[in-house]
Amino acid sequence: MGICPYKITDFLPQRGSGIKRKLEKMKKISAHIKQKEHRKIEIIGEYIRLDALLKLAGAVMTGGHAKMVIQEGEIKVNGEICTARGKKIRPGDEVLFENVIYEVV
Repeated sequence: MGICPYKITDFLPQRGSGIKRKLEKMKKISAHIKQKEHRKIEIIGEYIRLDALLKLAGAVMTGGHAKMVIQEGEIKVNGEICTARGKKIRPGDEVLFENVIYEVV
């Protein structure tokens, strides 16, 4: 085994590099990204299937795309990950996908 030619200080930021300023900027950006958009989706009838809701809302373009995002666990229904594309969504339920909350009315 050889001796490592680097010192720990080689990997630390140098004075005047503006690390604090960069961290503050990153915090502001991440706070902005986390805001969720709300959209109301009106349905006719007692319920709508989850995959059909995503298509109706324009969140996905095709049923195949809906199936894929649901199976990959990218959808939350009322705060819980849902992988059942036939899940019945009723008025009052909220579906979260890509930082958009779809509220069914």
